[in-house]
Amino acid sequence: MPRYRPRLADQELVARLASAGAVVIEGPRASGKTWTARQFAGSEVLLDVDDQARRLARLEPPELLIGETPRLIDEWQLEPQVWNHVRRAVDDRQSKGQFILTGSAVPRDDFTRHSGAGRFSRLRLRPMSLFELGHSTGAVSLRSVLGCEGIHGCEARLAVRDLARFVCVGGWPGHLGSSGAEAMRTNRDYLAEVCRVDVGRVNGVKHDPGRVQRLIQSLARNVATCASLATIAADLAGPEPPPTGRTARNYMTALERLMLVEDQPPWAPHLRSRSRLRMSPRRHFVDPSLAAAALGADPERLIHDVAWFGLLFESMVVRDLRVYAQATDADVYHYRDNTGLEVDAIVDAGFNRWAAFEVKLGTHRIDDAARSLLKFADRVDTERCGEPSALAVIVHDGYGYMRPDGVGVIPIGALGP
Repeated sequence: MPRYRPRLADQELVARLASAGAVVIEGPRASGKTWTARQFAGSEVLLDVDDQARRLARLEPPELLIGETPRLIDEWQLEPQVWNHVRRAVDDRQSKGQFILTGSAVPRDDFTRHSGAGRFSRLRLRPMSLFELGHSTGAVSLRSVLGCEGIHGCEARLAVRDLARFVCVGGWPGHLGSSGAEAMRTNRDYLAEVCRVDVGRVNGVKHDPGRVQRLIQSLARNVATCASLATIAADLAGPEPPPTGRTARNYMTALERLMLVEDQPPWAPHLRSRSRLRMSPRRHFVDPSLAAAALGADPERLIHDVAWFGLLFESMVVRDLRVYAQATDADVYHYRDNTGLEVDAIVDAGFNRWAAFEVKLGTHRIDDAARSLLKFADRVDTERCGEPSALAVIVHDGYGYMRPDGVGVIPIGALGP
C-alpha cells in the first residue's frame, strides 16, 4: 500500500477537532475518508467490516464509543443509532476532539436522530486535486487570487495525453501507484456496483440497475451543462416503458446521497444590467473520471472527441476549485443569464473576495473567454457585490500571466490552494 499523501483536508480536520466534540467526514466511497481519519485517530471501529461491532452497536451502543480519542467510527451510517449516542457522549464529556465519524452515504431522514448542532462539525472530502496528486505546482494560489495579489508569471507544461489520463484515472487515493488501465477498470467496476447495489441500499426500495446505468450515462453525456432533469429522464426509457419523472428524481437523489454527483449551483449577483439570471445548476460528478467510466472512455477516445474532452476538463477544474475553495471558506458557482452569457466558475468568499473563471482546453480561445469575462464583470453591481478579486482564464498548458486588459491566464498545472 502506498504511503499516505498529505491532503488539504488534513489541516481542516485538525482545526475542526480543536473546536468540536465530533467531526463527521463525508464523501463518496473510495475518496480516502478512512485513510485520512486514521492519521489523527487514537482508536477505531470499522462498521463496514466488523460484524461483531455492528452487533454491539445494536445491543449496547455506548460500548462502541470506548477507546482512545479521537475515536474513529467508520461508516457510521450503517448503524444510524450510533449518532445519538455519540451526541450524548460529547455532551457528557464536555471535551473537544472526542470522535471522528466517516460516512459514504447520507442516511435517510430519521425523526429519532437528534440534531448535531453545537456538537458535530462536518468536513466534506472529495477526490484529490491535481495539486494534492503532485501534478500541479500550486504556483498560483487561489487564496492569493482571492486576496487580490494578482497572477504572476509562471509556466506549467501538461501534455494533452497526460491531461486525458488524469481525467480518466481521477483523483481517487486508491489509484496511487496503480497503472492507468487498472485505475480505469476499477472506476468502471465502481459504477457497476453503484448501479447494482448502492442505489437500492440508500433508497431502501427496489430499483432497476439498467435504468440507473442509463441515468449515469446521460449525466456523463451532459457533464458540465445545465441539462434539465427532464432531459436526463428521457434517456432512461430503453426497451421498457418510459419512466416517470419521479423515478428519475429518486435515482438522482440516491446519487446525491452517495455523494457521487455534486451539481454546481448558479451564482445570483446583483446586476446593473437588465439581464435576467438563469437559475439551473450545472451537472457534475464528484470526479470527472466517473463520467469517463460511465461511457467506457479512455484517453485515446478523449483526444479524438475534443468537445466532450473540453467539458470533462472543465469538470476537473471545478473539482479542483472546490477543493481549494473549501480550504479558504469559499464556494464555487456558475453564472448564466438570458442573453446566453455564461461564466464557468465563480469562487465566492464574500464581499470583495470573489473571482470569475472561464475554462478552456487550448489557448486559441483565450481572447473570446477574456471578452466574456469583461462583459460579465460589467453587468455585476459592484457596489452591492464588491469588486472582483480576479478575472481569469484557466487553460490546460502554457504560461500564467496578466493580460493588458486585466484578465489573467492560469495553466491548470500551476493552480493550487
